Parts: sequence; C-alpha cells; structure tokens
Amino acid sequence: MLPELSQNEISRYSRHLMIPEVGLEGQRKLKDASVLVVGTGGLGSPIALYLAAAGVGRIGLVDYDSVDFSNLQRQVIHGTANLGEPKVESARRRLLDLNPNIRVDAYTNLLNAKNAMRIAAGYDILVDGSDNFPTRYLLNDLAVLTDRPFVYGSIFRFEGQVSVFDHRQGPCYRCLFPEPPPPGLVPSCAEGGVFGVLPGTIGTLQATEVLKIILGAGNSLAGSLLVYDALEMSFQTLHLRKNPRCKVCGPDAEITQLIDYEAYCGAPVDDRQAGSAGEGYDIEPLEVQARLERGEPLHLIDVREPVEQQVSRLDGATLIPLGELATRLGELDPGQPVVLFCRDGHRSVRALQILLGAGFEQVMNLRGGLNRWAEQVDPRLYQY
Repeated sequence: MLPELSQNEISRYSRHLMIPEVGLEGQRKLKDASVLVVGTGGLGSPIALYLAAAGVGRIGLVDYDSVDFSNLQRQVIHGTANLGEPKVESARRRLLDLNPNIRVDAYTNLLNAKNAMRIAAGYDILVDGSDNFPTRYLLNDLAVLTDRPFVYGSIFRFEGQVSVFDHRQGPCYRCLFPEPPPPGLVPSCAEGGVFGVLPGTIGTLQATEVLKIILGAGNSLAGSLLVYDALEMSFQTLHLRKNPRCKVCGPDAEITQLIDYEAYCGAPVDDRQAGSAGEGYDIEPLEVQARLERGEPLHLIDVREPVEQQVSRLDGATLIPLGELATRLGELDPGQPVVLFCRDGHRSVRALQILLGAGFEQVMNLRGGLNRWAEQVDPRLYQY
C-alpha cells in the first residue's frame, strides 16, 4: 500500500499534483520509492537535490571523500562552510533542509564488492554519480544480479552521456563496454577538467530518468545512450542492443557474483594517494631543487597540457604533453636523468611508465607534481 501524503506534502508538491502523469498517486509512488546515489560530487549534487525536491521518500548517499575547495566550481550541493566535511554529511544536511519530509542515509564508504550488496539492500534504483570505471562496472553487475535499473551518467570537459541500463528491458553497461579501457587511457575530470555547468545538465537528466522510472511515465533511456555536447549545444541518441555474449547479462553469463573491480579495471577507486610512482622512482621537490642548485644535468619534462602553463610553470622545463610523449621520445637523451612532472603526479606516473617501456633508465617522477613543489619549494606558484 502506498503511503499517504500530509497537508504539508500536498502543499509542497502541489505543482506535481496538477500533472496527469504524476497526480496524487504518482506523488505517493515517489514517497514510497528508494534510490541509492553513488557519489555526491558533480553529478551526485543535481541528482540528489532534484530527487529530494521531487519527494523521493528515501535517498541513500555513498561517498568516501571530503569537500575540497576545487569541488565548489561544480558540486553545488556543498558550500564554502562545508570545506573538509565528509561529502555525504554535507549533502545529507542540504537535502533535509530542502525537504525534511524525506529520509536520507549517508554512507561514508568506498563502495566495493564486499559492501555493495549490504549498502544497496532495500533501494529500488541505483544511480551512478561516480567518476571511475571500477564503480561503474560494480554498479552495473550489482544491478543485473539483483534485477534493478542502473541510471548511468558520465562527464568530461564539455561532453556527457546518460543512459538507463536494465537487462530486463535492454542491454547492460557491459553490453556497451565489455571490457574497461587500459589504465590511464581515459583521463579523469581531475586530469582533463570539466565545464562547471556540465554535471548540472547530465545529473538533471539522470534525475529525470529516475523519476520517470518510479512513475512509470514516458519512455526511459533503456536501450539508448544520450550523448550531449555543451559546446555545440547538441544531443545525439544512439540505439543500443544487448550483447548475446555479455559476461553478466547474457544467457551464458560468466559473472554470477561481484568481483574485485579495482583489480579488474587496473585502477583504484580512491585516487587521493595517487601521484606516486613508488619507491625508487619518486623524487621529492626539495631534492630536485637541491640537485639543480648543485648543477646536476636534470632534464625537467612537463607532461601537462599547454593551457595549464598559464597557471604555473617551472623555468627551464620542456613541455611535452602526455598524449604526445610516445611520439617525441627522440627529443630526450637516454643518458641524461629525466624528471617528469604534472599538476599532482597522476599523469607523470603514466609518463614514467612510457619512458621505462621505451628503455629509459634514469627516469624519476616528481612526487605530488607542481602542487607539491609549491608547498615545499616555491609558495609563489599557484596550486590548482
């Protein structure tokens, strides 16, 4: 039996009650529904805000991270006063302030194969507000194994994608992407940037799909992939088909339980400690400075994009963007020690792997990148 609405709720949702596709019964369906939103960042912000405002009765929030100053350009559920707080707690307070009639559960966890079944138990719909491949494959497999819809979204720079993966109605995420890309091939938003309003557009579309599923209204994106280009202000819809050989939703499925998705994708979910190449390959900014002052012939290679040099740069460094490094190895002297650096160490670690694979032996990674250099050596440099 669907829950009743109070007079307060009748007033709050009055604009919904006048829409034939929602009405009183639809609003009661929303109140009865439960949705798990994984990630409370750029995508999770508009998703959670609009689900709460619409009256979804129970919303679960999963995120291990804390609010950082760089988040506020796009993660609009948080504010300056929330800096340093767990994102799920900051988001929970904001949602309950927006709508105190709902229930919000906060999980300060890294979602993984060990805890996903427990955390997701009792939620009707799974929503992807993450920014990494291990979580996407985990959510997809969890949705298939438990017969739930998975509302997917992804963003990068000016482009975004949205879909509904429900193996009961169409393909799953693995039907479209059977295998994850090689580690490091697809840059994250932290490495490539994201236009601040883009997650608002994509996240709102995801929330729209969630509400339509709950209401049983209109046509969902199940079986379709919506591709958005903010620069061109264009939408393209691609029609998808089930893969009869899909490893998780096909008739001869190989995956019948959750697996280690970080190992499967070759990438960590929590990248806060990334930027280190490990013992023997990392070098601290203070040590680089000392060696340069002694006149040692270090070749500094900046693997960032040219636009980033507008923010900060190291004098004497050679700019070779990561995407060009493999084709410009001839510019480097294998006999000279090379120090690779980027903003925070993520891309320079991958650059180091390229050089090692090409036979270079005297290669080092500037641990923590230019941001760490600004902390240890030159506070005049901007951190970003």
